[in-house]
Amino acid sequence: MFSKSSNNAINIMTLIASGGVIIASAALLIVLSVFAGLKDFSLQYSSFVDPDLKLIPTEGKSFQWTEKDKASLIKIDGIDSYSKIVEERIFIKSDNKNLVATLKGVDENYLKVTNIDSMVTKGNWITPGTNDVVSGWGISNNLSFGILDYLQPLSLYVPKVGVGQASTPQGYYNSVYVTNVGLFEINEELNNKYMFADIELARQLLNFADNQLSAVELKLNNDSDEDHIRSQLKATFGDKFIIKNRAELNDALFKMLNTENLAIYLIFTLVIIIALFNVIGAIIMMILDKKKSLNTLFHLGTETKAIKSIFFLQGSLMTIVSGIIGVVIGIIVVFVQQTFELVMLTPDLAYPVRLNFFNVILVLVTIFAFGIMASKIASQRITPSLIKS
Repeated sequence: MFSKSSNNAINIMTLIASGGVIIASAALLIVLSVFAGLKDFSLQYSSFVDPDLKLIPTEGKSFQWTEKDKASLIKIDGIDSYSKIVEERIFIKSDNKNLVATLKGVDENYLKVTNIDSMVTKGNWITPGTNDVVSGWGISNNLSFGILDYLQPLSLYVPKVGVGQASTPQGYYNSVYVTNVGLFEINEELNNKYMFADIELARQLLNFADNQLSAVELKLNNDSDEDHIRSQLKATFGDKFIIKNRAELNDALFKMLNTENLAIYLIFTLVIIIALFNVIGAIIMMILDKKKSLNTLFHLGTETKAIKSIFFLQGSLMTIVSGIIGVVIGIIVVFVQQTFELVMLTPDLAYPVRLNFFNVILVLVTIFAFGIMASKIASQRITPSLIKS
């Protein structure tokens, strides 16, 4: 494998073939690590507004939360805290501008379940029992309002359900005046979607009963088993709720990331296959270069099968060693980026990468599988007629 051929062109071709496999395997591992980092990065930002687990009604938009339900939930081990949620689409009016957004009414435990208050970049979080709201920067920009603007209060509107003919236009909807006391910034989607308010304000606007909720959000203990808690919730509440974790609440985002991850893997696998054509070419050139020696071995009694195995082993070793070197280089690059943050997304944010053991195994298996196939194809070029000629 490491011995030089008398033909310098073959030596150069072998180096090119080996270098192609090294670069392709290193690139594949680096790209997969980048997507793993992006997935963690997206999940990290969703944690500011999404709970560990969320209970959503199986039917309809709301459900009745009784004292019995509360007592049953408290008995489940592994739940650190929970928050009651009232959530619905609303109309927001500021001066002559209108916008549709999602009002999320939360109770005093909400900040124990999420860290949304840490994302409030201007103003403060809402005070329980008031008409305070906290909006996303996108909503604020679209409606041109700021914080604590008492001369220009915001109006929230929700159509009344089941109302027949009303005597006045105001009879067709509920409305309430609110004061925006804070602005949060997480990402573009959430900034343009959510407005937070006290749960009692949301109930008043939506005509909800005292025990009527849209969802219950849970924060789990750090050492708790999510699957075990899911099974306990299922046993306690039956089919009353759909249970979703953070990834399932952002399933569209993660489907997109996983699809892109698969597409990138397939593209770089194609690059590896193209690189392995150089391995096939290098092995065939070696076979032709050693044809006199092969002819001697053949007349000494060596079987064609044994001669094929020599070049099959040589090609397999070349791709395996090159693949391992490429993976080691990829690991070093990922480690350097994690440690020294050489590549930046913004002046304050390094490009996210995460080394995943599964990705390392995936790259090695891909290289080994296609490398062995390429070596097998090249070694099949050896036939008795070729050796004798």
